[in-house]
Amino acid sequence: MTTFSVRRDIPAAPERVWAALTNASLLASGVTGITRLDGQIAAGAKLTLWTEATGTRPFALRVAHFDAPRQMRWEGGLPLGLFRGVRTFSLTPHDGGTRFEMSETFSGLMAPLIVKSIPDLTPSFERFAAGLSTLALKES
Repeated sequence: MTTFSVRRDIPAAPERVWAALTNASLLASGVTGITRLDGQIAAGAKLTLWTEATGTRPFALRVAHFDAPRQMRWEGGLPLGLFRGVRTFSLTPHDGGTRFEMSETFSGLMAPLIVKSIPDLTPSFERFAAGLSTLALKES
């Protein structure tokens, strides 16, 4: 398994951060590195995601877990568990604001081959966290 992650303290209440995190049009406004996000971010919803890091290649995802305003998980991949990506977003009250954590784990039989073609996602994750902080503060 390969995992990428980021953690950032955001000086806004978890509810503010959650509101930004679950607003598809805000996330796709360019500040987070997401260029397009189709679908409504809600429990069980299907999403299609495009990012600056992946260009024109879309990712089909499902909101597999939705526990407002604490945690959300997006999942996607290939059939039969050959390759799977699981992105987890966690918000925890911290020092009058929110500790935001995001991780993505890749697994499955084809993961060793596919992961070789995935660039280091750390800069993209850092950009997402910084962008989410900007969006949450604008909303406050």
